[in-house]
Amino acid sequence: MRRMQSGLSMSGFLMTLCLVIFFLYCGMKIVPMYIEFYSVKSALKGIASSSDQATASKDQIRVFFDRRLNMSYAEYVRSQKGALKFERNDNGRMMVVDYERREPLFLNLDIVGKFHAEQLLPGGSGAE
Repeated sequence: MRRMQSGLSMSGFLMTLCLVIFFLYCGMKIVPMYIEFYSVKSALKGIASSSDQATASKDQIRVFFDRRLNMSYAEYVRSQKGALKFERNDNGRMMVVDYERREPLFLNLDIVGKFHAEQLLPGGSGAE
């Protein structure tokens, strides 16, 4: 009785290996973008929970934000001038960070991430 072989051929193994390597490579490009985004969200929450923010001006809050990003090595957002904006609503001031990040993948293909985070500044109206 002849036994049939089963399993992956060499070409099937190479194709599977190429797919795994491609997805790992994409992950190596995407994961740092999200780590930086979570650093931005953490910086916004830290500023909102700080007691200094209630009386701080927009420029002072921008300095606080820049320092927090510096501590978490979020260089891309720090280099984006005007990424931190302020909006006024009924409850006070809202800090809004809205940016887009491009990472080259290969040849002329890029991975594009659009990120948006906002945090309410509770308390006083603060100096404008």
